[in-house]
Amino acid sequence: MSESLRGQLLIASPALLDPNFRRTVVLIVAHDEDGAVGLILNRSTSTEVAEAVPELAQLVEDGALVSVGGPVQHEAVVVLAEWDDVDEAGAIVFEDVGLVGAEAESASVAAVTRRVRVFAGYAGWTGGQLEAELEEPSWIVEPAEIEDVFGEVGDLWASVLRRKGGAFKLLATMPEDPSLN
Repeated sequence: MSESLRGQLLIASPALLDPNFRRTVVLIVAHDEDGAVGLILNRSTSTEVAEAVPELAQLVEDGALVSVGGPVQHEAVVVLAEWDDVDEAGAIVFEDVGLVGAEAESASVAAVTRRVRVFAGYAGWTGGQLEAELEEPSWIVEPAEIEDVFGEVGDLWASVLRRKGGAFKLLATMPEDPSLN
């Protein structure tokens, strides 16, 4: 492993046909020689946080939806926050964006965070697996920005590709189903 991808986005290339990751944008939240963990930023459920995890409702805006973090352990709840006090985070991912620790109390978290997203499940790679996928044309890497995590999801896939520039701007115009073009 050359360097950690923590805090980087993985943008699914058109060559990535796995339905779990097609046209996704994944924030890598942890990466070392043992593997990597990421959260899909552009997939939501129709379930409100208040319904799925009532104890976290005070951390998010009314009506906030649970996001699909990835295909691993759908029942696992992962909470990502923009922190006023980064020392309170369970782990910092980049800048002042970090994970909420499993033992953190909602009232304490609410007092030291600005925005929070709740994910069901996560994406995971074993040691060397992500590096092997990066050798294939599966993923495009781009530094994460805070608004990628907490802004409007919209078509995040195309938005991040346009930001990357060059030939990626053209790729961003690719329709979801090219056969309909």
